[in-house]
Amino acid sequence: MTKLLLLIGTRKGVVVAHSDSGHSNWRLQPLQLVMNQVYGVGIDLRGPGPRLFAGATSEHWGPSVLHSDDLGETWSEPDHAPVAFPASTATALIRVWQIQAGSPAEPGVVYAGVEPHALFRSEDGGITFQLVQGLFDHPHRPEWAPGNGGACLHTVLPHPSDPQRMLVALSAGGVYRTTDGGSSWVAANQGIQAYWLPEDQRFPEFGQCVHKLSSHPSRPDRIFAQNHFGVYRSDDYGGSWRAIESGLPANFGFPVLVHPHDPDTAFIFPLRADGDRMPPERRCRVYRTRDAGETWQPLSQGLPAEGYHSAVLRDGMCTDSADPASIYFGTRNGEVFASGDDGDSWELVAEHLPDVLSLRAAVVG
Repeated sequence: MTKLLLLIGTRKGVVVAHSDSGHSNWRLQPLQLVMNQVYGVGIDLRGPGPRLFAGATSEHWGPSVLHSDDLGETWSEPDHAPVAFPASTATALIRVWQIQAGSPAEPGVVYAGVEPHALFRSEDGGITFQLVQGLFDHPHRPEWAPGNGGACLHTVLPHPSDPQRMLVALSAGGVYRTTDGGSSWVAANQGIQAYWLPEDQRFPEFGQCVHKLSSHPSRPDRIFAQNHFGVYRSDDYGGSWRAIESGLPANFGFPVLVHPHDPDTAFIFPLRADGDRMPPERRCRVYRTRDAGETWQPLSQGLPAEGYHSAVLRDGMCTDSADPASIYFGTRNGEVFASGDDGDSWELVAEHLPDVLSLRAAVVG
């Protein structure tokens, strides 16, 4: 029987949930890493056993990366800061936003996207990290501005078969890609709008506030993006982008998620606007495309209906690799929902949690 694990990062700690029966009958462990803001969680399945990660920020002790090798029963961290800027940079770590396992060809490599804008790489399974100097030294970096949530590098997309290639996204700098293992990076934002600029300047080389990227391993050159106003798709690994928002009730939002078994299927959670970060018509609805963004369908069976005001953040939506797969999302109300039928219907996994900031799921056991 398939055993599923769901890792939930919240504003006051991390929760590990288990299910032995698909997306139903979840067992939640007590809140751990209490009073830590967990903006990024990760699950690495490439080693002898699953390794769980939590990018935790304590108001007292500061930011760190902790890991668990016993499915969240206990958490460990080195006796020194696992992620730290070199003294020569005169920069201090504020928060870890993203923890992402590298490509299958590099089983010990793990990446961390952080605030202020930077990328770190680990070669020892996520125990210690080193600054990716090529991105930090990019000439655009002094002009990258913080988004409303901070100056965060929030998305890391390693190429599934070529370790030299990778995409990252940051707020508010846009999308950058490397083809030489991180030594050099180029902006990859052609076609993405920066709506706040004057009309004749709205498509700059960089400076866009991209909220999230997602892709499928079988189609790594096709990337979906949720922007600060705008839903986009690239078919040439970020070389160019086109809007795919026709039929949506709003083009603002944070997460975007590609189905694990179908590269044409993706999910988003639209919000009305940056000044009204609540669902259109105050209804809790996920939107799904089955044709790579040409059309979209609202999905709401089993979800709260009228008078709904909560949002889903950029890392608050995920999927597992089961067959059939489950889709998950967590809200700022502290709810987590799951669907085992591609979003046609939803069940409540958890409620009354602290503000959900990040989710990851995996098949384990």
